[in-house]
Amino acid sequence: MSEAKDSHQNQPSGSGGTRVALGIAYDGSSWAGWQTQPGGMTIQDCVEDAIERFAGTRLPTICAGRTDAGVHALEQVIHVDAPFSRPSGAWVRALNTYLPDSIAVQWAMPVSNQFHARFSATARQYTYLILNTAHRHPLWSKRAAWCFRPLDADAMNAAVQKLLGEHDFSSFRSSQCQAASPVRTMLAASVVRHGPFIVIRLKANAFLHHMVRNIVGELVYLGQGRTDLDHFVKVLNARDRTVAAPTYCAAGLYLSGVDYPPELLPRPHDENLVERFLNFQVI
Repeated sequence: MSEAKDSHQNQPSGSGGTRVALGIAYDGSSWAGWQTQPGGMTIQDCVEDAIERFAGTRLPTICAGRTDAGVHALEQVIHVDAPFSRPSGAWVRALNTYLPDSIAVQWAMPVSNQFHARFSATARQYTYLILNTAHRHPLWSKRAAWCFRPLDADAMNAAVQKLLGEHDFSSFRSSQCQAASPVRTMLAASVVRHGPFIVIRLKANAFLHHMVRNIVGELVYLGQGRTDLDHFVKVLNARDRTVAAPTYCAAGLYLSGVDYPPELLPRPHDENLVERFLNFQVI
């Protein structure tokens, strides 16, 4: 969940070619994150392998936000410049034929050369799931964090409201973060109890490396009654990672949406996508 430094700029796709945006969902449990690595086992490698089989040539992809190892996506957005034109449905069907069960294309759409999966994005939304039950449940292993101590969702929700607006998020920034500035604008934030789950949703113009997981760690301390709202605010204002709680696990983190100007990508994401999945799973 770090800021990407893409080497590919917004280049035209060439004569007869098409820039295509794709929405991809994945279970990140068994993958080493999105970005290509020398050791392989990344989602980007797998997606580009599938595209190569479909296109007959290797085509680089650009994503909206690089997710770390173990992090999931309900709607990662990528773009690719193809040297041909194919129906959107053909992209979806063909790539899903070549992708493993843990990765699937949800939609495809031709876009103009002005669209860029990373730089055109106006906001990213992450959702974090915590299974808050006395005993762990095997069906949610690696898909939700588990906390056996009762959590006060209302107190946690009051805390995240303090994150709204522009802040220096250094207290929630990984020491490995390569972003030029720790300042980000939080556009929306909420914590609600949804049956046995605590659902944390954070939407910002961009995120720092481990920013969501570090915020969640502090929220869990507060939700357990180990700290209070005043302490949470002090941690935010300290701009010092050493005063904040430990980083929470990757298992509960989902990239749940990316916003774009409608003239570039006329497809708004579903704000309640996580809850729709939970309604199905919990019944």
